[in-house]
Amino acid sequence: MAGPAAARIGFDDFLKVDIRVGRVVTAEPFPEARKPAIKLTIDFGEVIGVKKSAAQITRNYTPEALVGRFVLAVVNFPPRQIGPTLSEVLTLGVPAADGEVVLIRPDLDVPLGGRLF
Repeated sequence: MAGPAAARIGFDDFLKVDIRVGRVVTAEPFPEARKPAIKLTIDFGEVIGVKKSAAQITRNYTPEALVGRFVLAVVNFPPRQIGPTLSEVLTLGVPAADGEVVLIRPDLDVPLGGRLF
């Protein structure tokens, strides 16, 4: 859960991480994953497009509840093979008191693809 702050970085290092807002288009169980997960298809708008992600969020979310929801994700990491699925973005969350993931999202409607700053 909470630990000490990471090593200090420069602002230019922060700018290298491209975090964008997207909307979940589809969500489905991912039984092939080693740890319980959900496969997400996320629309980041015209510039970034639609990307796939696999997220270990099954304790707090059902696939049905995720469709239409805004999420934040890192869109410029290299794709990562998760079992038979290629995860193209890292969907972001923080730990709840029990250690399970709670997704990060804007609390108002915002344009798809908006970059975190």
